[in-house]
Amino acid sequence: MTKQQQQQKKTKQPQIQKPLVEMRYADELAALRASDCGPKPANWQLSPRAVRAFILGQEEPIRHAGREVRISAKFLGDDALVERAIVTLAGNRGLMLVGEPGTAKTMLSELLAAAISGVSTNTVQGTAGTSEDNIKYSWNYAMLLAKGPVREALVPSPVHVGMQRGILTRFEEITRCPLEIQDSLISILSDRVMHIPELGEDEAEGGVLFAAPGFNVIATANTRDRGINEMSSALKRRFNFETVDPIRSVALERRIIRDQCQEMFATSGLKLDVQEDVVELLASTFNELRHGVSSEQVKIQRLSGVMSTAEAVSVYYQSALEGYYYGDGTVSTGAVVRNLLGAVVKENREDLPLLKEYFNRAVRLKAEKHGGKWKEYYENRTWLK
Repeated sequence: MTKQQQQQKKTKQPQIQKPLVEMRYADELAALRASDCGPKPANWQLSPRAVRAFILGQEEPIRHAGREVRISAKFLGDDALVERAIVTLAGNRGLMLVGEPGTAKTMLSELLAAAISGVSTNTVQGTAGTSEDNIKYSWNYAMLLAKGPVREALVPSPVHVGMQRGILTRFEEITRCPLEIQDSLISILSDRVMHIPELGEDEAEGGVLFAAPGFNVIATANTRDRGINEMSSALKRRFNFETVDPIRSVALERRIIRDQCQEMFATSGLKLDVQEDVVELLASTFNELRHGVSSEQVKIQRLSGVMSTAEAVSVYYQSALEGYYYGDGTVSTGAVVRNLLGAVVKENREDLPLLKEYFNRAVRLKAEKHGGKWKEYYENRTWLK
């Protein structure tokens, strides 16, 4: 056994590429549970007030287990939207988060599930190949052949688990599923009952599953994407819709890029600092391309692709990795331009001339006005080809 294998064997906790929300913020959740005195809906881990504090943060730290625990803000944007989402989940309708790709709909659904139910992994991932079995239940066919349709042979779906345990079920990208598959949710959301005729018609036999208190569905759907299907009006009526809009403030977008990149560096074990001047470049670029006007009031033709904040985070992170492994550890503007190019043309190559025009008009003006990184950024436009 090599020294590396011995070291891995001694390690108590396995390394995780992306820790779950309930793992990453375990201290905050524990502190909120210990100090929570508000009224809670049945089977909720936290009261609606505490769920709000967990997602949006609070100024006063909580004294827990002999130390002060600070509750950080995790979703930056529309506070009222978060409050409405929490109230919806406490009621009898599902929650549908809609918006452009990269607007943190998935992150918000994970935060809500972790705070309310203590688990964010009870999830259906919608795809073109999602079947009704993925939404309701399927069978262990070896056991089914040996014993027939018995409870032990049933393989529950995340929706079945949510109904049984009284926890939230997340349904990611529901509009990626065919229309008839989406509609299998209608009776579940209306009656809060799942029928399993193979097990009989008696509740004692397991043929009828009634949803336990606390069960609900959080679904997400992209409004600008390829390969999506329209939802039926009947299914829409079972949800309360909340639209998660793109970030409009450059300062807020800058903060999100900085915070998420710092978190990604820490998770990856990279000792890197976030460069504020490069973050400023990216935040301004994505915000201006998204809204069609620069801070100097230069009109810009909008790209057909989605310039999301999540994409901006990815561009900075990839540029930082390039500098870490191939450069001097800093983020070069050349790397930013190269990765920005990939983000823009991956959906539509015809957006490249529009990106060049943005550099020749808006970025050139900033380079003349501010110099420094903006000048370097403009000079690296030669990578746009």
